[in-house]
Amino acid sequence: MKLNCVFPAHFDQQIQNAIAFLKPYTKRAYLVGGSVRDLCLDEPLHDLDIEVYDIAPEAFDRLMTRMGAVGVGKSFFVYKLGNIDFSLPRVEHKSGVGHTAFEVAICQDEKEASRRRDFSVNAMMLNIFSGQLLDFWGGKEAIAHKTLSIIDEKSFREDSLRVLRAMQFSARLGFKVEPQSAEVMRNIDLSDLSRPRILWEFEKLFRASFLHYGLFYMYELRLFEKCFTCKVENHFFEIARELLRYKQNFEEALRPYYFVYIVANRLKQDSLQWFRMLDAPNHYLQTFKYQPFFEGEISDEMLLHVSLELPLKLWLGNYRNGVKEKACKLGIWNEIFTGDVSVQEVIRDGFEKEAIRHELKRRRIEKIKQVCK
Repeated sequence: MKLNCVFPAHFDQQIQNAIAFLKPYTKRAYLVGGSVRDLCLDEPLHDLDIEVYDIAPEAFDRLMTRMGAVGVGKSFFVYKLGNIDFSLPRVEHKSGVGHTAFEVAICQDEKEASRRRDFSVNAMMLNIFSGQLLDFWGGKEAIAHKTLSIIDEKSFREDSLRVLRAMQFSARLGFKVEPQSAEVMRNIDLSDLSRPRILWEFEKLFRASFLHYGLFYMYELRLFEKCFTCKVENHFFEIARELLRYKQNFEEALRPYYFVYIVANRLKQDSLQWFRMLDAPNHYLQTFKYQPFFEGEISDEMLLHVSLELPLKLWLGNYRNGVKEKACKLGIWNEIFTGDVSVQEVIRDGFEKEAIRHELKRRRIEKIKQVCK
C-alpha cells in the first residue's frame, strides 16, 4: 500500500536531505510512530522519527556524525538532526523497575520492530524512498474506526506509562479505547512511574480538544484512584457536560488549567493538593493559589469580590456564560476592583504594616456593597 502525502516545506526539505544521505546504504528507512498517524489524520506534524534498517550500529554512528546529528540516546541508537530523530530498529525487554528499565537489541525485521509500539495507530511505517506504507497491526483500520488498541499485551504491560498515554491520546484525538485493551490497562499498576512523568502525560490532556474523553478514561482506567486517591463515580456526567458545554469559552492563556479547576472542584477536591502530589512546577501552584469556585448563578457581587484579588481574565471560573461580558462592563476583566480606594489614602489615615492590607480590602468591600445596592 502506498500513502500519498504532502509534507510541509521545512519537513520536505529535511526528508529529501535524509534520503540523499541514506540512499547509498539502504532502501529501508521508514517514518514511524505518531507522525505517520498524523499524516493519515491530516493533522499538523511537529517532530519526525525515521527508523533506518540495514546499517550496523558503528556505521550508523559514523554516518550520523557526518550528517551533523547529535546522539540523544546512544544506548537506544537515537540521533537528532533538525526536527528529525533517526534511530536503528530495536526490540525491548523489561530489565527492572521503572519506565526506562529496558534492555535493547537491534532488530532488522520491520514487523518485529513495530511490535514494541503501544497502539496500532502508532505502529505504521512509511518508507521515505518509495512511499510504501507498512501496516502490520491494522493501524489504518483503527484510525477509520477512531479506536486505540494494544498491539502486544506482554510488551504493553512492561511499560505502565502507556496507560496514561491511552488517556491523553484519547483526549487529543477523540478516539475510544478498544474494550479488551481497556480491561488490560485497568489492571496495570502505575506505582513504578515517577511523578514528573505522570504529570507530563496529564499536561498533554490539559490542552486536548476532547477533554470529556480524557475524563472518561481517567474514570474507566481507574486513574483517579491510582494518581489522586479519589473517585469520580456519580459526578462523571455532570463534569463531562460542563467540559463539553463551556470549552468554547476557555481563554487560551488559561487552557492548561481549566480541566483540573473544573474536575477537582466538582469532586470537592483540593486542586493544589493534586499538583503537589505530582511535584508540579510552580506556575501551577501560583495559578491555583486563589481560584474560588461558585455553584449556580454568578452575580455581579460575586465577580467583584473575586476581582479584589485578581482581574477576571485570570480567574479560572471565567468560562461560565456571561462572566466575561459582565466583567468587561464592570471594568474588572483586565484590572482588579479598587473602588477608587488607594493605598495612599489608607496610609494617610494612620494604618501601618499588615493593617494597611486589611483596611484596604475592608473599604473596597464596602464599595462593592454600594455598587450592588
